[in-house]
Amino acid sequence: MRKLIVILITLAATVPAFSQTTTPKTKNKFNLGNRSGDHFMIQSSWDHWFGEADSVHDRQTGFCRGLNAYLMLDFPFKGNQRFSAALGFGVSTSSMFFDKTIIDIAAHSPELPFIAVDTADHFKKYKLATAYLEVPLELRFTANPEKPGKTFKVALGIKGGLLINAHTKGKTLQNNKGITVGDYTQKISTKNYFNSSKFAGTFRIGYGYFSLFAAYNLTTIFKNDVTPDTRLFQTGLTISGL
Repeated sequence: MRKLIVILITLAATVPAFSQTTTPKTKNKFNLGNRSGDHFMIQSSWDHWFGEADSVHDRQTGFCRGLNAYLMLDFPFKGNQRFSAALGFGVSTSSMFFDKTIIDIAAHSPELPFIAVDTADHFKKYKLATAYLEVPLELRFTANPEKPGKTFKVALGIKGGLLINAHTKGKTLQNNKGITVGDYTQKISTKNYFNSSKFAGTFRIGYGYFSLFAAYNLTTIFKNDVTPDTRLFQTGLTISGL
């Protein structure tokens, strides 16, 4: 009898344990009602060329730089709001500076002439600049989507662009002794030697409204056989709401 009572008590104690049901964990939901779906993204870059001839690389000087500005639309994923996709539209620019060099983009030769003018008249400041209309696309991760200004974030993307301007600009003409012989600015614009489109891979990582970014051209700056395959690489600082 005592054994039967012990068995019944044991079964009574174990029934509640078996009767408990496990509830699935619910995914974290964030209140994004106060977060804007669109924002500006501005990038200041330090620019490099990869693949150019050594004779061209050796004549680059100063702080080669760029400026990119986009209006972005952000679309959070419903399943996990930490992730989102962003699509935008904007402009990117790049300026490469050269010492005692003339880049004759108005020439009609098969190859783009990079002319050393160490012993001839030359411009004190000289640059080759490009500008593109661009459409960037990003896949983003934000640790806390409710507070984009106070959280970790990372983004991987790609962007395509169309060339809208390419020009050289020289300021202050000097002779081979460095004496000014012409205080003026010369600007020559033509897209003859340049590819009309570009594609680049992009990466950003940062905290709050600031992040570091990198962008590498998957296509060359110049047309085939005009120069060695030359690609633009930008690194710098991004200011963005998301």
